[in-house]
Amino acid sequence: MIQTKRVAIYCRVSTADQSCERQERELKEYAARAGWEIVGIYKETASGTKNDRAKRKEVLALAQARKLDVILVTEMTRFGRSTQDLMEQLQKLMSVNVSLIAQTGFTFDLSNPQGRLIASIMASLAEFERDVIAERVKSGLANAKAKGVKLGRQSGDNVVQDKVEARVIAMIAEGLSYRATAEKLGISPTTVLKIMKRHKTQTAKPEAARELVAA
Repeated sequence: MIQTKRVAIYCRVSTADQSCERQERELKEYAARAGWEIVGIYKETASGTKNDRAKRKEVLALAQARKLDVILVTEMTRFGRSTQDLMEQLQKLMSVNVSLIAQTGFTFDLSNPQGRLIASIMASLAEFERDVIAERVKSGLANAKAKGVKLGRQSGDNVVQDKVEARVIAMIAEGLSYRATAEKLGISPTTVLKIMKRHKTQTAKPEAARELVAA
């Protein structure tokens, strides 16, 4: 007798104005065609780069508890933040013999030798990719230092000024006062003053150079 597979459906969208409705509908239809038992449907809104995914953690906990056989997603990018992250999750699933199956794209059916082999190869490639990137970063930093480039934020730099500089310059150009600009942007008039002083200094240099050329 063939045992019915227990499946958890995982849906994710990146922003609040998107909906998991289409993913949920298509995955429920997929599970029905396969004759699988749906033990839970998990939906969340989270950026593809963020690790704070409460619903994914719930699905993984269910897998660790051996209460399901398959995690079903529309595509692998819905589940993994990156190749490395996807491989890390696959290794966890392999230890409990839970498969990650996508409606489209790659399917990691870890219940058979072929699926486990593909997952192992992908894990090795992800590790190689991570090592190559790390080596390139180290090489780039060493090369920059050799050329005398100062790395990191230098003393005197101001994060707030950098963020609002373009807007401050535009608002002042439109005729707003320093104080009105500061109030609209939620910053101090002193910050506006510093931004405009720096801007005038930077624009004055090209003008002075042109005057010397003309003379």
